[in-house]
Amino acid sequence: MSDAPRPAPHGLTVGLLQWLPLPGGMAANIATAHALIHQAADRGADLVILPELWHSGYDTERLAQDIADSAEPLDGPVLTNLAALAAERSLWICAGSIAERTPEGIYNTSVVFDRSGTIRAVHRKCHLYPLTGEDVIFQPGTADTVFTDPELGVVGVAICFDSDFPETARRLGQAGATLILQPNGYESAAAPYWDLLYPAHALTNAQWWLMVNQCGRNATSELLGASRVIAPDGTIIAEASRIGDEQAGQPEVILVTLNDLPAYDDNRAFADLLRR
Repeated sequence: MSDAPRPAPHGLTVGLLQWLPLPGGMAANIATAHALIHQAADRGADLVILPELWHSGYDTERLAQDIADSAEPLDGPVLTNLAALAAERSLWICAGSIAERTPEGIYNTSVVFDRSGTIRAVHRKCHLYPLTGEDVIFQPGTADTVFTDPELGVVGVAICFDSDFPETARRLGQAGATLILQPNGYESAAAPYWDLLYPAHALTNAQWWLMVNQCGRNATSELLGASRVIAPDGTIIAEASRIGDEQAGQPEVILVTLNDLPAYDDNRAFADLLRR
């Protein structure tokens, strides 16, 4: 039996916030994000997660301009207001990702706030997706992001294409992470990777994966949706609508309570074996 940490506190309720942010519609996107956070909090969420680039929207043809228009520093109004909301509702917020403006350039950045509104993690996307020009628009991050908290355990943060690389999940696991928070702007054309690769990540590393995606069609982008919670045995515990479903593109709040798995110790022991 492994003496490694449990994958997440028993009874933690997580909220996945999925919708189709409006490209360039920053004010509307902020209003939707705040409304969904309040809805999740009213329903008992302990932790909520927003999708990748929810503030700017994600439409390939106009992405560079939308990022330039929406970029702000970490102490800008979007994240400052989310910090205040985390404290007001006393819940953890993984703020998806937004365009972070710095003297060195613009990063695709995810910030995690605790129940007091304090920043607990900042992750800059390391692997920028070249098929939509992210590698031209953004500066790449340079490090994995892991933090530890008594309530959540050891947490890894990644953004979309970061974890298409199996090495990312493995490194996060080697750093002790058993709960992975991942905002996404995952395209529908890559659905096989979403459906096959990520359950394998969870299984081979004995990790909970909390994945939130945009969902719907923009002028030049089609986002898969299918936000999901994957258990450490690779089982998909819950999933939101995906492109083609009647609900696709409409705001959804998927709430899931994480519970201990009876076979977790075996899952963890096998994950440890694979790391030797």
